[in-house]
Amino acid sequence: MSSPSTPAVETAGLAKVFGETRAVDGVDLVIPQGVVYGVLGPNGAGKTTTIRMLSTLLTPDGGTARVLGHDVVKEAEAVRSRVSLTGQFASVDEDLTAAENLELLARLLGFSRTQAADRAEELLAAFDLEKAAGRQSKTFSGGMRRRLDIAASLVITPDLLFLDEPTTGLDPRSRNQVWDSVRAMVALGTTILLTTQYLDEADQLADRIAVIDHGKVIAEGTTGELKSSVGTGALHVRLVKAETRPEASRMLTRLLSAPVFQESDPFALSVRTDDSERIAGALGELARAGIAVSDFAFGRPSLDEVFLALTGRPAEDTTADQEEDAA
Repeated sequence: MSSPSTPAVETAGLAKVFGETRAVDGVDLVIPQGVVYGVLGPNGAGKTTTIRMLSTLLTPDGGTARVLGHDVVKEAEAVRSRVSLTGQFASVDEDLTAAENLELLARLLGFSRTQAADRAEELLAAFDLEKAAGRQSKTFSGGMRRRLDIAASLVITPDLLFLDEPTTGLDPRSRNQVWDSVRAMVALGTTILLTTQYLDEADQLADRIAVIDHGKVIAEGTTGELKSSVGTGALHVRLVKAETRPEASRMLTRLLSAPVFQESDPFALSVRTDDSERIAGALGELARAGIAVSDFAFGRPSLDEVFLALTGRPAEDTTADQEEDAA
């Protein structure tokens, strides 16, 4: 067993190349145990490739990586004995029930029949799937299948769990349920490395965040540190009608002499500024133009604005080159 002071993950110059594409281009990370560490970036940034190397599914082409004190290349078996991975897509057997999926995995991991049934029952309760225990997983909603998939990763509780974009495509209620599951796992002592392209997910869950773009770490810190790095003030506006946002954006850009960020919420926009007098005047101009505002606040920049400032594009931009399939 590694000491609690041993980093959960430690990399130096980690790199992976597919043909002429450097999917990961010299990533340096030090992740302590007992935290949720977010790796944030758009599609194609190198997040999944990094996870695959750290979980021993891919061999690095450069640099070094240690997981819980073990080299991922020289001590791959030791790494695999202490980690678990939940990928972007559900890996459960759709023709089996929820209970059967978990019992099968437990049996493959050496549990007796009775122990497997007991462990399946514990996990179904922990992930609020007890009432669906006897249903085939192909009848599950996306959120239920995702929770079952995560539960399957915890048949043997890992010291480190890799969660690769765990809530992609889920509705808000299902996302919140997955978030609650993540918090519960950390409370029990599991370290979680979470990759995501959702800014609010990183803000909600991560103790620290590394922002990755084009295979490189371009910023690292707590959410507070990252927000402070791009400015101290931001105006956040929520409109009554989404169709007024384009005109509101044009007006605020002109009135505040600063670029306006249109957030993922179609009613919301924000702009970085510290000029409270100009903000008051701009809000008055919106009202006179018939653009109704339901809410506004002046505070720190959002993670969306941080990402835009760091990369020049929003995190939801999926036009980046996709990472090659390294199955």
